[in-house]
Amino acid sequence: MAIAGKLITLEGGEGAGKSTQLALLTQQLEAHGSKVLKLREPGGTLLGERLREVLKSPQSKLEPTTEACLFAACRAQLVGEVIRPALAQGSVVLCDRFIDSTVAYQAGGRGLDRTLMEALNRLACGSLRPDLTVLLDLDPAQGLGRASVRDQGQPDRFEVLQDGFHQRVRDFYHNLAREEPQRFLVLNAHQPPEKVAQQIWHEVQRRFS
Repeated sequence: MAIAGKLITLEGGEGAGKSTQLALLTQQLEAHGSKVLKLREPGGTLLGERLREVLKSPQSKLEPTTEACLFAACRAQLVGEVIRPALAQGSVVLCDRFIDSTVAYQAGGRGLDRTLMEALNRLACGSLRPDLTVLLDLDPAQGLGRASVRDQGQPDRFEVLQDGFHQRVRDFYHNLAREEPQRFLVLNAHQPPEKVAQQIWHEVQRRFS
């Protein structure tokens, strides 16, 4: 049975396997007749892709508040230009990072005020919330090792940050999942990708079929 009009987000630290799982979930959904739109944050629009270069470049010297506002600007454009129209047309929208990244990275990692970060999310998204958020949980050291191989030794602005930053991000993700267990599916990303994909698909079917 095809699934329609759902927003599913994938979250986690660096190298957790979000892009891999997004691709595998897309295959499953399409094989069952769903129309799927794959997105990433920041990105997905002309503005988002341009700002992605700024946000990811190690050469960019951004204040934490500037960084948070740029992420919110990307998200607002993505929601208005792409996500809401796609959901209205019955697509399943899969997004590699979304609102929880801002709370985990900018509040947890950077230490900005969580209430303000959540206000930025509300400004960018209005009432839109994910129907399911998959949190791929991985030890930061292992994730950064994976990311280094993926990026061929050319880390982005976040990958070069110290271990303490990434551990704070992981801890904040865990807090978010505990606060909203009905929305989150937390999975051990140390497992083989195929096993993780099976667990995600089982949950998608359980919730939406």
